[in-house]
Amino acid sequence: MNHVCIYNVQAPAPASPYGDLEEVLRRAATKDRTVIMTQINLAWTKPGSLLDLFFESFRLGEGGVSRLLDHLVIVTMDPAAYEGCQAVHRHCYFLRTTGVDYRSEKMFMSKDYLEMMWGRNKFQQTILELGYNFLFTDVDVMWFRDPFRHISMGADIAISSDVFIGDPYSLGNFPNGGFLFVRSNDKTLDFYRSWQQGRWRFFGKHEQDVFNLIKHEQQAKLGIAIQFLDTTYISGFCQLSKDLNKICTLHANCCVGLGAKMHDLRGVLDVWRNYTAAPPDERRSGKFQWKLPGICIH
Repeated sequence: MNHVCIYNVQAPAPASPYGDLEEVLRRAATKDRTVIMTQINLAWTKPGSLLDLFFESFRLGEGGVSRLLDHLVIVTMDPAAYEGCQAVHRHCYFLRTTGVDYRSEKMFMSKDYLEMMWGRNKFQQTILELGYNFLFTDVDVMWFRDPFRHISMGADIAISSDVFIGDPYSLGNFPNGGFLFVRSNDKTLDFYRSWQQGRWRFFGKHEQDVFNLIKHEQQAKLGIAIQFLDTTYISGFCQLSKDLNKICTLHANCCVGLGAKMHDLRGVLDVWRNYTAAPPDERRSGKFQWKLPGICIH
């Protein structure tokens, strides 16, 4: 008697269009599905470059800020940057793109710069669609203390300010997308879709300008809560916090060119290193100040 054996063979799961992204996010995320993200290319990963300064700020930081590196995903834009990332960090992702050579520094507002910034924006939308909250940080942001304590639980979006006018919920503040927290929900997904559409509505503008142009209409339409972060704590060269006892992060914004950023951020880290080594009473006295002026910092 012939026996017919039937095997239940499952079809292989379709490959994710994002490669290993979901696995990288799962490993890096906090319990509430939040990741910290930065984005780099080869020009920013060479020894002694911005990525080294970025990591050093976490190591020199206070209040256990270095533990946040466990939740940092470094998004790399070219194979050499991915290889460099893997040598120094656990959570690396290679974002495959076409049409732009991402290995070199992109000059502000050039065609390649705009392509890179809008690609970053689209990738952030993907993170939200996968159900993760994110805190995006440019790699030229120095992390000294945990910034999450300054992000309101009620905010759908919390964004840093080039100029902060005193009211965190006033749309009169000037945003900077180089430090941006977004919760994954229906409102923020709708906001990002409109933001991407704004690339073509306001052709030739970068994503930060388009955020500024759509923030009023989108808040009215979606009821989205947008918090602008106080530059006393989430600071930058545009509007510099002079209080080292309060500052959490410092962004080399209002500063064009890798060399200028590197010069001034090295000076920032020198001051911070001396500050953290000083006795508590000296630190409280306010005697420690940034080295001013630098190339950009003032």
